Amino acid sequence: MFDNDFRAEIDALLGPADAQARLFPGEASARQPVHTVYVPADQFSADTCTQWEEQALALLAEHAPGPSGLAEVAGLPADSIEDVYPRLTAKLTSQPIEDLRVDFEDGYGLRPDDEEDAAATAAGTALAEMASRPNAPLLAGIRIKGLQSSTRWRGLKTLELLVSAAVAHGGLPARFVVTLPKVAHIAEVQAGVRVLAHLESALGLAEGALRLELQIEVPQAVYGPDGSAAVARLVHAAEGRCEGLHYGTYDFSAAAGVVAGYQSLEHPLADHAKAVMQLAAAQTGVRVSDGSTNVIPVGDGVSAAWRLHARLVRRALERALYQGWDLHPGHLVTRYAATYAFYRAELAPSAARLKAYTEKAASGVMDEPATAQALANAVLRAVECGACDDAEVQQACGLDRSALLVLARR
Repeated sequence: MFDNDFRAEIDALLGPADAQARLFPGEASARQPVHTVYVPADQFSADTCTQWEEQALALLAEHAPGPSGLAEVAGLPADSIEDVYPRLTAKLTSQPIEDLRVDFEDGYGLRPDDEEDAAATAAGTALAEMASRPNAPLLAGIRIKGLQSSTRWRGLKTLELLVSAAVAHGGLPARFVVTLPKVAHIAEVQAGVRVLAHLESALGLAEGALRLELQIEVPQAVYGPDGSAAVARLVHAAEGRCEGLHYGTYDFSAAAGVVAGYQSLEHPLADHAKAVMQLAAAQTGVRVSDGSTNVIPVGDGVSAAWRLHARLVRRALERALYQGWDLHPGHLVTRYAATYAFYRAELAPSAARLKAYTEKAASGVMDEPATAQALANAVLRAVECGACDDAEVQQACGLDRSALLVLARR
């Protein structure tokens, strides 16, 4: 009945659908960091991770020297902190920063050209050294000045100097990312792709070694002049190089007309923008990151800042935003504590549903394969970030890591 001519006709009709499907390959296989730390270029060195570790541990020792103290000061659930606390301290001493950007944009500002040239070369050398250390981040990179006409060539020269210095002094970090701030037009992404390909060719780097990250900091990056979701076009314009979309809390809020006292990750406009970003990036392998809070744990404000940050981290995780920005060493304490508490609380119910699904057991929930995939990814995130270990997971759901990877379709 379905002869070759008819099959060819149907395949031709469905060609556009097949082509679109190839744009959505699914979840990326590489681990997503739980945060990104932005360090101004003039404050960055190969010792930055160690310095942040020391400052975070000092704050912890001073304000929350034990589990009960941390639960009280940071407003975290006391019943989970006994298990979280030792994992938190172990994380701070082994890999305090998971993702780091040397910031030559807002955190660095406008400097004389010779000063920024020197800082770019020094930062590239330091990045190469940092990458060889045991406590190196999973990802590292640079936030350059934007590709708008007023800063374009300053930013690109800085990128060239930093990458060249890193290559000359031992090599780039294995996962290296270039952050483009204030992206407003698809042409900026296309230019970024061309620049990275040019640098790879000129410096003898592998194709695709340099990745892009897009900061969504202006409303026109979310909605275009025609009312369409411009951010979806930005993702696909990166030609597979896009590592993530990062929400810029304060630039976006200001551009949308939100007065300073109400600029927050919790503003309705922020939630709407991030939801559009998540839908645009879904199934593309591009990760979406929440933004930052500018309330930092210093002086008499440590407890208030920790409570706010821990609540915002938990809020983001509940909304499927598994990454955020951290601006201060003290944020590491509540980033990991709140993240670990969230994943540990979710482990038992997720594992039980996975176990019922894989064993086809009778239960009150009939999960679909897509839900099993999401559950497996949630459990993998818990293990990968240090919230729990493989043995706990296998005991809870009867699956080892390789089985979870199959279910998660990584």
